[in-house]
Amino acid sequence: MKATVTVMLKQGVLDPQGEAVKSALGSLGFQGVAGVRQGKVIELDLAPGTTEAEVTAMCEKLLANTVIESYRVEMGA
Repeated sequence: MKATVTVMLKQGVLDPQGEAVKSALGSLGFQGVAGVRQGKVIELDLAPGTTEAEVTAMCEKLLANTVIESYRVEMGA
């Protein structure tokens, strides 16, 4: 079983990497980008029987800094 965890900075938290990407895109001629938020994707290969609640606990304890980041868990086959 696999799980995909997407971690992003919460709205209102400064995203310097996103701003750098936006600036770079503008200097490359891509003017249609109004904003960029950069995050991370974590793919987990799980043992059979691992629950979404366990993956959520992993996020709360290690994978995301819940003070400034939000996360989304997607469980797959």
